Amino acid sequence: MLPVMVADKGAGRRPRQARSIDLLAGAKLQYVRLGHAFVLAFSGGYQVLIETVTQLHGPRGRVDVEPGENPSDALATLLGDVVESAGTRADGELQITFRSGSHLLVGVDADFESWAVTGPDGLLMVCLANGEVAIWGDGHATPDLH
Repeated sequence: MLPVMVADKGAGRRPRQARSIDLLAGAKLQYVRLGHAFVLAFSGGYQVLIETVTQLHGPRGRVDVEPGENPSDALATLLGDVVESAGTRADGELQITFRSGSHLLVGVDADFESWAVTGPDGLLMVCLANGEVAIWGDGHATPDLH
């Protein structure tokens, strides 16, 4: 009798979990670079790179901002604001809430990386295609307890 092997595409994969990114809490947004990717630079040496459509929810309602040739400068309204909380949703979306009450919701791309968070301690957190989040380095990203 020959052995039979069964393969499952999802074998060995763990379910996705929401994660809090506590290292961004209390960081002040120092500058925003616009272009084919947005770069948000925070105090403490942290950066968020955004390469997909992002929703900015603020005092004037929701604004969709997209990197590219002529990006909106709506993200500049957040300059000087301080992060209240940051985390990923189970689907890989990144949400950053500011003390002013504004928040960013960075979407997920089915085919490409959509966002990354870097830190001075070698932290690299990347949202891969389809929302899978990979983390390298010594950061303080911790599982969300909610």
